[in-house]
Amino acid sequence: MVNRAQTTIKDLIGIEDVKLGFFEEAQAKMEELKASNRMLKEKRQEVEAILEAIVDVLIVLSDDLRILSVNNVYHQLFDDSQPEGKFCHQVFHRQDQVCAQCPVLSALQERTVCRGQGVKPARDMNRSFDLVASPMSQGKGEPSKVLLFMRDVTREKEYQLQFMQAEKMATVGVLAAGVAHEINNPLTSILGFSDGLKRRLPRLENNVEPEILEDMREYVQTIRQEGQRCQEIVQNLLTFSRPRNSPFGQVNLRRLVTDCLKIIHYRLKKCPQVSVQLNMDSDLPFVHGDEAQLKQVVLNLLTNALDALSGQGVLRILVKREPDSTVSLEVEDSGPGIASEYLERVFDPFFTTKPVGEGTGIGLSTCYNIVQAHSGRIYVCSEPEKGSSFRILIPLPEE
Repeated sequence: MVNRAQTTIKDLIGIEDVKLGFFEEAQAKMEELKASNRMLKEKRQEVEAILEAIVDVLIVLSDDLRILSVNNVYHQLFDDSQPEGKFCHQVFHRQDQVCAQCPVLSALQERTVCRGQGVKPARDMNRSFDLVASPMSQGKGEPSKVLLFMRDVTREKEYQLQFMQAEKMATVGVLAAGVAHEINNPLTSILGFSDGLKRRLPRLENNVEPEILEDMREYVQTIRQEGQRCQEIVQNLLTFSRPRNSPFGQVNLRRLVTDCLKIIHYRLKKCPQVSVQLNMDSDLPFVHGDEAQLKQVVLNLLTNALDALSGQGVLRILVKREPDSTVSLEVEDSGPGIASEYLERVFDPFFTTKPVGEGTGIGLSTCYNIVQAHSGRIYVCSEPEKGSSFRILIPLPEE
């Protein structure tokens, strides 16, 4: 007779207890897993919030210099909306070769934080950046990624250049004032004596051959013309060294620009192939300043633009109110542009790219001084064969 094991109620209860304990343990593990996932999610959100709060451009690159991810600041500054997967030198410099002295490459090779500087073509303008590349590696292996911080230092660079320019202007201004006064005295004598000669020439009509007398008249006239030209240069030197200290008042830039266009109308009539595009805000507020000085600045910019166009092209004038409580006035031409090596020198005293005799190099320096005297800023942007743009920002008076 075969003995069969009999399962008692107690045995069944034991089995159920085991199952129940298993399920309770599994449920506890699931709760722990959920809690861990919640913590990971919160940490990830916290890290993402920190990264997005950073005001610098933040880029993660692979070890072959491909962009893996970027933060929102990148999208605010640059046009390329999908840089992921592209080489950084293709995105920023539109070239197939790795940049010389690349801090990202140095960080990978040297396994340390590397720094650099660079100018990148951003959405609105070329911007200057301080670069910090930090290698990222898992464990003790080779770095597999690089974290690149790009801090926009464009404004700081502009302030540095303005400070250096102001110092340069102050030094040259003292020299210019001295030279102008020294030249002015003998120049006054030359013009005075040439006037005297001109008045006395008729007395020689009966004593000098007509041809010789006519030559003398031409000589005296040439002396006067060249003397007056020197006098204008001296006046420009004096204005450059010490802009006229007239009382400031309310200036209507819409009317001022219109008046300046009327003044150069005679030149525009001689250039029928020059198209003038004028765009001014209808509700433009007045600025606080010296109307005569600001008119001198606008006339100088318009004249330079016409000189650059050489009789054909587009001259654009844009005047508008900016969000930062300033009024911007921009004069743009479609001329040949300014070579990059000259851009930093355009506001230097006596610097000019015009042929000898066609420019003194004082005009833009004077514009710079006048704009500075109005607590404003002046910028130049130019590319060869694409034209030039001069932009002035004048602060609005406090309400």
